[in-house]
Amino acid sequence: MKLVKLLANLGYGSRKEVQRLIRAGALSDDQGNVLGEGDFPPHAAIRFRGEPLDPAFPLLLMLHKPDGYTCSADDPGATIYDLLPPRFALRNPLISPVGRLDKDTTGLLLLTDDGQLLHKIIHPKSGCLKLYQAELDRPLDGHEAELFASGELQLKSDTKPLLPARLEMLGERQALVTLHEGRYHQVRRMFAAAGNHVLALKRIAIGGLRLPDDLAEGEWRQLTADERAQVFAGNI
Repeated sequence: MKLVKLLANLGYGSRKEVQRLIRAGALSDDQGNVLGEGDFPPHAAIRFRGEPLDPAFPLLLMLHKPDGYTCSADDPGATIYDLLPPRFALRNPLISPVGRLDKDTTGLLLLTDDGQLLHKIIHPKSGCLKLYQAELDRPLDGHEAELFASGELQLKSDTKPLLPARLEMLGERQALVTLHEGRYHQVRRMFAAAGNHVLALKRIAIGGLRLPDDLAEGEWRQLTADERAQVFAGNI
């Protein structure tokens, strides 16, 4: 891949804009040598205005999603893309969330430009369970765990029952819920079906990958090789 195409695909500008940047001396290698359009050192050695290039395809990020952000670039108001470098929204292939979180749900969100990886993670057969922590409006009655695990709970407007889910009580108004799937507003609708209301909801794990303690709300980073493996490392 030529240098101009690489930078355009990474969102640094259109091909014409990237050509102008290269001619202006914005590209160099890690030794400080200015690069021309015909040069193409290893990706890790390329510098844009002195800074390393963004990671190449395939990219897998984790984001600690805050409250109030939607997961679609087309939605009005604040979106998760506002928390990333602006050029990330211009990458080709596009970066997409791996299953969405509601506007008022926080926690672990993965994003990738690899369509096959995205599908693998979200498909129920992948074994990538999703773990949520819910704060409830009213105390749990004690029947919720059996209801969620029954495989017979069918939510309003859905055409088939939910897959069995696991509920673990943390307190009379707090619970952990483990899902095999990701339907629209699923956890909130499950508790509504059980006669309760979710006040706050946070996703804390996907597969074997937990939200790191050192990743503050609004922060993101690329997954390490070990963390990528943890996503598929069995049940939570």
